[in-house]
Amino acid sequence: MLRSFVIQAFIFLIAFQLISFLRETSMLSTDTPLAEIAKVNQGVDLNNVPTLMGETVSLNAQGKTTILYFFAPWCQVCHASIANLQALYQKNEQLEVIAIAMDYTSNNEVTAFTRQHQLTFPIALGNEAIKQFFEISGYPSYYVLNEENVIIGKSMGYSSELGLYLRSL
Repeated sequence: MLRSFVIQAFIFLIAFQLISFLRETSMLSTDTPLAEIAKVNQGVDLNNVPTLMGETVSLNAQGKTTILYFFAPWCQVCHASIANLQALYQKNEQLEVIAIAMDYTSNNEVTAFTRQHQLTFPIALGNEAIKQFFEISGYPSYYVLNEENVIIGKSMGYSSELGLYLRSL
């Protein structure tokens, strides 16, 4: 009985890892500087992205490890995982977090999502050009940038607080 459970758990973990790997192959490669991607995608301004608060934010790392979290307000997995990102942000002053709202119908929809989860990091209002730049094909999607603005981690789907932290190391 225990042996059967262990075998099933092992098979589940292998299948989960394989599915995660396959989903992430459509994302940008790690060890890629955003500046290289910007050369190909000229015209996409990552430095002046509008925010929910009427300001602008840069999606480039500003000398700190930065997590870019792409979400859609209607995405149930985003609702389930955003608290992990908020907790990580509050516990790590050396970490910057920027959430980028995608595929929303109105700013009110994004505001409701932000208020529901009591988010304290910047909420950028993404667009189709940003979606294509970062090759976003599902939500939530995460990219981790190091201080030099190089992609050092990525993920698609639910991620625990520990999982996010480990990707940011």
